[in-house]
Amino acid sequence: MLPELSELAGGLPIAASFAMATGITALREGRRRSSLNEAMHELRRPLQGLALSLPTEESENGPAEACLRMTVAAVERLDLEINGGTLEAPIVPALPRPAVEAAINRWGRPAETLGRSLGLEWRADDPILQARPVELAQALDNLLSNALVHGSGAVVVEVAEKGQRLHIVVRDGGCAEEGDRCRQMLRAVRIGGRDRHGHGLRIVRRVAARYGGSFRLRRSPGGTEARLELPLAGAGR
Repeated sequence: MLPELSELAGGLPIAASFAMATGITALREGRRRSSLNEAMHELRRPLQGLALSLPTEESENGPAEACLRMTVAAVERLDLEINGGTLEAPIVPALPRPAVEAAINRWGRPAETLGRSLGLEWRADDPILQARPVELAQALDNLLSNALVHGSGAVVVEVAEKGQRLHIVVRDGGCAEEGDRCRQMLRAVRIGGRDRHGHGLRIVRRVAARYGGSFRLRRSPGGTEARLELPLAGAGR
């Protein structure tokens, strides 16, 4: 039906043709939004089942509970992208150490499965950030996931205070690919200015920008360093 309407619109005066084309676009967009909302509804349903099936003694920072909360947050963001609106979660004082330790706890078993080690070097006192806890958790998860999927060797998370900023650095042994393939990937990163697999890293960059911080990814055959810097609570941007 839509192709016939499009052909018909081409034979009408410009104003009428434009109005019909606009109507066709709105119809297609409405159908697409309806399909996306249906898919999102189907995603929410198993999430509800997962939430109800968690053991009652599961702690708030347990791996299953934390992953579920991040999944719910991702669905909420998808809802906003489809239907409009703004984030309602407040920005609150957040302690980064529990968030970092929880992320390492979540990714400890996947690291072991890959025969990799995952460690923490904490070189800060008790810093406080102003952030949405779920977004901080998402950034940390993406940093660790990127190191395990695209890196090699041991993964080390180093956290340090420098001035009025908290530095969260994730290091690994470098590109997981060997030989020419690795050099090709490194060359593509340097030319493009970003990781071409970078959906997760874009999330990290967005979190950094939202709170007045920064993110840098440095890759070389000898190792990879992902550095997230966030201002401490009370620091000027």
